[in-house]
Amino acid sequence: MVSRPVMVDSCWYIQQAREGQDPLQQLGILAASRDIATCGVVQAEVGRGLRVPRHLKAYRRAWSVMCWVESNHARWEETLDLAWSLDRRGVTLPLQDIHIAVCARHIGAVVLTYDQHFQHIPGIDATDRIF
Repeated sequence: MVSRPVMVDSCWYIQQAREGQDPLQQLGILAASRDIATCGVVQAEVGRGLRVPRHLKAYRRAWSVMCWVESNHARWEETLDLAWSLDRRGVTLPLQDIHIAVCARHIGAVVLTYDQHFQHIPGIDATDRIF
């Protein structure tokens, strides 16, 4: 059985760093058994908070070897459709989270996150740890 890819949400990177952990080191270990994915929204959210240029360079290097999910017109159309349908059900979530979920769903990925918003998105498996 092949393991599903993992889409790493920005809050996971941020929380790991706040706890004194090296998110890139942890993902390197995880990458031995699973594909790790990223998208532009995650990179922008995480990258903007990195204060040291060499840290940004290290993250960019790590992201460059991850599976890239293109945020193309189709992904944004799916994001709009999902946001619209969630809103009609009274579930208002941050647009970034909806888009990350759409990118994860596109490749069949599990979302690695601490954010409970992903639990409200149909068809998304989200967890705060991958074994």
